[in-house]
Amino acid sequence: MSGSALPPDRLLRRLEWTVVRRLDGLMQGDYRTLFRGVGLDLADLREYQYHDDVRHIDWNVTARLGTPFVREYHEDREITAWFLVDRTGSMDVGSRAVAKRSVAVEFVTVLARLLTRHGNRVGALLYEGHVDTMIPARSGRRHVLHLVQRLQAPPRHAPTTTDLGELLRTAARLLRRRSLVLVVSDFLSVPGWTAALGQLALRHDVVAVRLSDALERELPDLGLLVVQDAETGEQLLVDTHDRAFRRRFAAAAERRDAALREAFGSAGVDALEILTDDDPLETLVRFADLRKRRSRLAAGDRLAAHLGGRASESAR
Repeated sequence: MSGSALPPDRLLRRLEWTVVRRLDGLMQGDYRTLFRGVGLDLADLREYQYHDDVRHIDWNVTARLGTPFVREYHEDREITAWFLVDRTGSMDVGSRAVAKRSVAVEFVTVLARLLTRHGNRVGALLYEGHVDTMIPARSGRRHVLHLVQRLQAPPRHAPTTTDLGELLRTAARLLRRRSLVLVVSDFLSVPGWTAALGQLALRHDVVAVRLSDALERELPDLGLLVVQDAETGEQLLVDTHDRAFRRRFAAAAERRDAALREAFGSAGVDALEILTDDDPLETLVRFADLRKRRSRLAAGDRLAAHLGGRASESAR
């Protein structure tokens, strides 16, 4: 029995012991660079400086004093995270008895529990050809169990062509407050979703969590095989004994990987790639490293902007 086939309470309990607690120990409780909140509480007012965000200008104070003033905020460490989960037919693909759908369930379960243990809220949009379910963002272990139960339920709709653009546009319309958004998918979709991903990233902190299987990158030599598209049902007879065919298949997979990485880069989002045989703990450690690198880059950008502003003021 795969992990995600366990009842929700048993699956969550197993993952809490095998992944969440071990990750706590590795990170020594430091989640500041892993999850950053959005400042909400007004802390002070000060004069506007060159590098400041004009959206923080207090126009009432500015009009009264004749000098631009900006608001400073206490940083709110509590965040809301949303999982946009692809549940279309291609997510059932997997070798070694582990499907991408199972890996998605375990990844969402671990990260949701990790977040809620530290006072954050999590919600989800489930996509099955269209956005089938919205699970409101809440905190607590019971809410995570409810989320796991919904993720484990069989898809309600027949397999259909995936259009991630619809999922991303729906999320942009529904998610008003800035959040951490994790798009959990194999990204096997009709074209046109990159612009929607970029638009979503303008408001939210977006991470593309791409799931894949070794069979999607390299075919073994198994002779004649009938392969079927998990979404359209189309069948095709292929000769995997043909080396030239296997080379073309691998080359096409490499081009697809390169195109996806370019799409994530152009959209300005972080990307975490997960294979179906990856260790869940190592996956979360990679995710933590990804977030820490992003935090350091953001801090460097803020420092560079500050120094650039000070240099411009000195020149004047």
